[in-house]
Amino acid sequence: MAAIDKVRETRTFIEESWGELQKVTWPDRDQLQNATLVVIAFTIVISLVIWMMDGAVRFILNQILGIFGA
Repeated sequence: MAAIDKVRETRTFIEESWGELQKVTWPDRDQLQNATLVVIAFTIVISLVIWMMDGAVRFILNQILGIFGA
């Protein structure tokens, strides 16, 4: 009986999932394009911030190591 119950549960899950997918409002082309541009811009900005922080830490460490002659 356990195998039959699993098949029923799987079928129920698939039916419910399909029903939920019918309720989804999918983005149109313009919304998708705008969201993609926002993600790309945000990625570039965060990358630049991390790059600047890395440069600052590198500079500070070089100054500290230079003091000790390393």
